[in-house]
Amino acid sequence: MPLESQAKQEIIATYRTHGKDVGSTEVQVAVLSRRIGDLTEHLKGHHKDHSSRRGLLILVSRRRRLLRYLRNTSPERYRNLIKSLGLRG
Repeated sequence: MPLESQAKQEIIATYRTHGKDVGSTEVQVAVLSRRIGDLTEHLKGHHKDHSSRRGLLILVSRRRRLLRYLRNTSPERYRNLIKSLGLRG
């Protein structure tokens, strides 16, 4: 379930590190977080949709790996990102 182009562009504009940035770790995590949220809402109404549940697990593990990489390379950027996305309660 891909994001709408406009929504994705807004996320990229919010989390990019420089003018033409579309692939930094922060942007990737923010886009994945949005997709995870959308899939979570979908699964609340369609609890037997196992293929979407598998896709959700794949996205969550990809986000976890990216966050681990960011935590190890730049702890300050990691803290700012999880704070702005509202992750880790």
